[in-house]
Amino acid sequence: MKYENVANTVTLTFDDGKANVVGPSFLDDINAGLDRAQEEGATAVILRGREGMFSGGFDLKEFEKGAEDGLKMVQRGFELLVRLYSFPLPLVAASTGHGIAMGAFIIMACDWRIGSRGDFKMSLPETRIGMDLPPILVALTTARITPKHLNRVTLLSEVYSPEQAVDAGFIDELVEVGDLESRSREVAEQLAQLPARQFASNKVALRADTLEIMKSSLASFG
Repeated sequence: MKYENVANTVTLTFDDGKANVVGPSFLDDINAGLDRAQEEGATAVILRGREGMFSGGFDLKEFEKGAEDGLKMVQRGFELLVRLYSFPLPLVAASTGHGIAMGAFIIMACDWRIGSRGDFKMSLPETRIGMDLPPILVALTTARITPKHLNRVTLLSEVYSPEQAVDAGFIDELVEVGDLESRSREVAEQLAQLPARQFASNKVALRADTLEIMKSSLASFG
């Protein structure tokens, strides 16, 4: 994971050359990047993937190692969602491509979410592939996805284009691929101009009910 700090705006770029899966290394790196951003006094953080792929979700190979490894990875992933959703600094998602399952949840946990126009997909495939959605994911999804799309996103596991993803609530706006970097930095810098203490406290206050469910679910996980 690449770490860049330009004028106190930190960009964390995921690029494993493949699907940017969320596994132990990804979780180590993103948490280390967030820690470093706070230690360096950054004023905003941008999360972005490689061109064509934000993240394809959890690393399924971890489940092949055994239930304990898979469970530990999922728990750490859920801890990351709570951290992102309550992160004190402005957090911008620059969705460079596909955002599937855990990849989509990471996007939804950010404060402002920018997507790229193109032949990209966003989806929560859990129902379609026979997986339960735990309360932590239901809470985040309900907070982000618009009511008219909630059943389609969760129960039907429909696949959304970038344009449809804006209407559904996965993302807030769309730009051309070539404009994504500059637009994400522009938004991050705008958010960084807001009073930092009030931004952080009001974020947590606004999301208190959702965060309570997420934390409660996490506490009983496993």
